[in-house]
Amino acid sequence: MTERLGQPGQGLLRYATAPGSSSFLEFLSSAASELLPGQRMTALDGAGSAQPPTLTHATTIVAATFDGGVLMAGDRRATMGNLIAQRDIEKVFAADDYSLVGIAGTAGIAIELVRLFQVELEHYEKIEGTALTLDGKANRLATMIRGNLGAAMQGLAVVPLFAGFDPDETSPAEAGKIYSYDVTGGRYPEQYYHSVGSGSVFAKSSLKKRWRPGLTEDEAVEVAVEALYDAADDDSATGGPDLTRRIYPVVFAATADGTRRVPDGSLDAVVRALLERRTATPGS
Repeated sequence: MTERLGQPGQGLLRYATAPGSSSFLEFLSSAASELLPGQRMTALDGAGSAQPPTLTHATTIVAATFDGGVLMAGDRRATMGNLIAQRDIEKVFAADDYSLVGIAGTAGIAIELVRLFQVELEHYEKIEGTALTLDGKANRLATMIRGNLGAAMQGLAVVPLFAGFDPDETSPAEAGKIYSYDVTGGRYPEQYYHSVGSGSVFAKSSLKKRWRPGLTEDEAVEVAVEALYDAADDDSATGGPDLTRRIYPVVFAATADGTRRVPDGSLDAVVRALLERRTATPGS
């Protein structure tokens, strides 16, 4: 094994030209572990006890399957204590051509973890010449979350939601898969729909009422947007659609054709139709 250089990150220069694992996470852990998200952002007080600073947090994420794929959506609000830190943060990303990941928890660590996960999947495909299975991708993400356990124990938790289209699934109705996690890296397959974040209880209740087998992609978008709206109605950390600022949820779909972001123009029509229904029946 090549010795690491003295300066942070310089070990990457020597490891980059040496044969190694198909896992970029293992490569980075060996070459420059100080660059891992949890290692860089863990904060301690002078006595060495955990005292996490006031950081930006992101919520809420929902996912739902439909006939031919899976959909993931996230609200746009990030909070810092009792303040709205950002109104248009993006919490849902395409992990690769067929999978999606949404973030909840400490926003800074979560976004860096997503970027590292994207590189992990790309690195594996380049080294092995083939993509990981959807289940394999879910396992890789679990390993990364487990690596952040030390930071999570200090209050810097990241709890993502993972979903994707499984090209190995023979039934189009079951091709969309959803995986949830806990802070220890536990991985849990979910059926039909799921939600994470501070507004997840309200969002999942909405999903339970609105989801049904055989949804089309457009119908799934309506279900996801309404679930986020219901979460924002009861959870102050979840932001609802903002027509004044033209801020809409981030919505991605994963199908046999790949991952695709639903354009804001389409979401505008969905949001306005939802608001009209709620205006006609206030309190519903």
